[in-house]
Amino acid sequence: MVIAITNIGKIVSGNINKPLLDGDTIIIVDGKIASVGNKKLLSRYKVEQTVDAGGSTVIPGLIDSHVHPVLGDYSPRQKTVDYMDSSVHGGVTTMISAGEPHVPGRPKDVAGSKALAILACKAYKNFRPNGLKIHGGALILEKGLKEEDFADLAKEGVWLVGEIGLGSVNTPEEAGPMVKWAKSYGMKVAMHTGGTSIPGSSTVTAEMVMKTEPTVVSHANGGPTAVSPEEIDKLIKNTNLPLEIVQCGNIKIANYIVKKLNEKHQLDRIIIGNDSPSGSGIIPLGILRTIVQIASLNAIPAEIAIAMASGNTAKVYGLNTSMIDVGKEADLVIMDTPMGSIGQNALEAIEAGDIPGVSAVFIDGKLRVNKSRNTPPATRQVEIK
Repeated sequence: MVIAITNIGKIVSGNINKPLLDGDTIIIVDGKIASVGNKKLLSRYKVEQTVDAGGSTVIPGLIDSHVHPVLGDYSPRQKTVDYMDSSVHGGVTTMISAGEPHVPGRPKDVAGSKALAILACKAYKNFRPNGLKIHGGALILEKGLKEEDFADLAKEGVWLVGEIGLGSVNTPEEAGPMVKWAKSYGMKVAMHTGGTSIPGSSTVTAEMVMKTEPTVVSHANGGPTAVSPEEIDKLIKNTNLPLEIVQCGNIKIANYIVKKLNEKHQLDRIIIGNDSPSGSGIIPLGILRTIVQIASLNAIPAEIAIAMASGNTAKVYGLNTSMIDVGKEADLVIMDTPMGSIGQNALEAIEAGDIPGVSAVFIDGKLRVNKSRNTPPATRQVEIK
């Protein structure tokens, strides 16, 4: 299937080092991006479907780097159905599990924790609500896990370790060897940071993070108790770890992280997640809201903030998506300034503090949303021929 998205006003790449691309046309072939440029591209392909963006902005599909799924599109913590499908209407095309701690009766023994990770990993490979790519099955570390357990898990396709601090393993001394085992089998490791977020989780300091050496510092802006500015300074100065900002965290510390990393020209270290379902609820527009917060309150260009929730995360987790480039999976969002905004396009609206209107979402080149049911209506309309 060859699809052409034409008449694009602005193209946001998701690459923080080159956030805006020249051109007004994107060609998709068999679910992947084949070309980016001007309308002259149309003569090179036998286009089967044309999407007229009407001058709207096209961005990469957004990644929610921090979710706590269970099984299916249901959260027993919030008793909410179809929240994953709803997130696609907010421009999210990929979710990454930080662990499945809300499973009722969650097993906390070695065999049970392994079984849950394998089940969730495999189930979400087969279950994609509204096309959403869910990377589930993040192992929660429990005492008694051995190196051979990580080998078993890797063999079954598990490649994520849930945020350290959710299970019984919550100190650097206990977690350190397990993190090394996990990394040796190609796994990505998250670590809870800040105060306790649910009963049974632990307070984690910057010193503990540095001793453990995870892949990602989960909710560096608190989960939900604030990480102090002094702790953030330690993480920024003494590590090069990605710092995750979450919607369900502390707004003041989130802005502090942006300010400090901007001063050091290290905004590529920021990734964005929701950390939901949580006590703060389920927020289908949470990733968009965090992008708006970062851009509008910190004088960060919108295209840079978008990269934090797309290309930055894709690079950290090794995903072939959420960047507009040849060969990448065609996960794309068409958006525009919402009706009534002072912004003249989606990027200006975001910088003004407005949620943009999502008019279309493509996952693997397939149209999944045509006019979001959750965002304000977009000013410009998309026409599909």
